Amino acid sequence: MIENIENIIRNILSEAEIGNALNFVTYLKKNEMEFIRGKGYWKDKFYWIMNYKNENVCSILIGPEEKTDPSQWLIWSENSNDNSSHWFENIILDKYIKEIAWKNIDFCGNCGYCLGGKCKTIFGKEFNNVCGTTFLFKNPNAETLDFMKKMIEFRKNEIFKSIG
Repeated sequence: MIENIENIIRNILSEAEIGNALNFVTYLKKNEMEFIRGKGYWKDKFYWIMNYKNENVCSILIGPEEKTDPSQWLIWSENSNDNSSHWFENIILDKYIKEIAWKNIDFCGNCGYCLGGKCKTIFGKEFNNVCGTTFLFKNPNAETLDFMKKMIEFRKNEIFKSIG
């Protein structure tokens, strides 16, 4: 039986993190995300891939990847590459929101997943050695969740446009 993500959040995360995590999961469900449990390396972890119309939107890990911080939760943005990340250029955001994005860039850690970091222009600013996931959010606060929700909205619109 696949465990319910809400129960896992309540059982693993600290009181300080539970509300934000449940809020985000509720948002994802209201936005028709498909929750797919991780396979391979991720199968024994509380890891989900979120898809919309069979396209990746983000991934969530509840608890530690390597058992170092049990109250941690992580969210990676979709697995963008040079071809699919062009929508970062077309989004108009205020400077405050851009700074949230820039603080959460996922720089390549040479894990082999993205085959090495790339140079990406993200909201008008160039970054080197960026992972394929572009953003990584660790224990996001309410403001960061608002940014993430905007990114999901933009990603859904991009998916919707691509399938016509």
